[in-house]
Amino acid sequence: LSEMSAQSDFPIVCETCLGENPYVRMAKAEFDKECKICARPFTVYRWKPGSNARYKKTEICQTCAKLKNVCQTCVLDLEYGLPVQVRDQAMAGGTMALTLTNGASDVNRDYLTRQAEKEMNEGTFKYGRIEMQNAIAKVARNAPYYKRNQGHVCSFFLKGACNRGAACPYRHEIPENDPELANQNIKDRYYGNNDPVAKKILGRMESQQVNAPVDTSIKTVYLGSVTEDITEQDIRDHFYSFGEITGVKMVSKSSTAYVTYASREQAEEAINKARNNCTIKEKKIRVGWARPPSSEGQAGGNVAAEGSDFSTLSSNAPFVSGYVPPNPSLKPTYPSMNPSQFGSKRDR
Repeated sequence: LSEMSAQSDFPIVCETCLGENPYVRMAKAEFDKECKICARPFTVYRWKPGSNARYKKTEICQTCAKLKNVCQTCVLDLEYGLPVQVRDQAMAGGTMALTLTNGASDVNRDYLTRQAEKEMNEGTFKYGRIEMQNAIAKVARNAPYYKRNQGHVCSFFLKGACNRGAACPYRHEIPENDPELANQNIKDRYYGNNDPVAKKILGRMESQQVNAPVDTSIKTVYLGSVTEDITEQDIRDHFYSFGEITGVKMVSKSSTAYVTYASREQAEEAINKARNNCTIKEKKIRVGWARPPSSEGQAGGNVAAEGSDFSTLSSNAPFVSGYVPPNPSLKPTYPSMNPSQFGSKRDR
């Protein structure tokens, strides 16, 4: 067996599986289990990531983890914290691990894995660099998710028969009733086939996609959360690469801006590429389609059709007839604030 895959000084795990305790202690067992992907014995590590967490251990060998750039325990991507199926579909191109480890037989798979190990030791293995698209930036985890390390649910508690109370090491709560998430398989997650967690994330990504307005004359892009330190020139410098800009309108009252392009195709390219990845002067900018001005001639100009919140829309909406907006500088008064009313005890 290869020394790299069988023996190791430290496991390849993500920050979430490692836990928040900086002084975590691990138990090491050489050639203790078979890898659940290549079926070869490897060094297994077991540890407790936190005081209220369950014990975790490595499930796959380091060779299989390196081929897919995944954690040995949760089999999620080490860089983005996402399932392999989501990562491969959301990013341009794929990885070589599917060809290397998903052989037609055990002998073929073992041979291809050994060849990959040899190239890794010699430094000739080509991983292939792939660029992150805007879609994956919206769902990628930027911080550890320690809630995933919680203990299992107590089966006796679900039956109403647990008598250990607070001393029970398992959770006393009702789990979510999702049969698909209950049937997860490590091989399906590793190869990116029929992963229920990946399906849930991909469905959420599809629901967040922006639908272009039917009116093809709309060529204006809406920008939200535009602070006062962002100037018109900053917006032009950021969005000029998508096409010819015919106008930029800044609305400081609502912290919004509107960028108009010369063609509809240029506006679509700007929204598709900058919607989830637009940062100007270290400020996250919301990007979406803008609606044309209404026939009543609103003073606010275009209103966001996508990617806006209620406060932005309400700031541009006209007030109804006869309604006087309250003065925010005045403190509101109520009848209950008067001590001489509503049966309050008078001072003697």
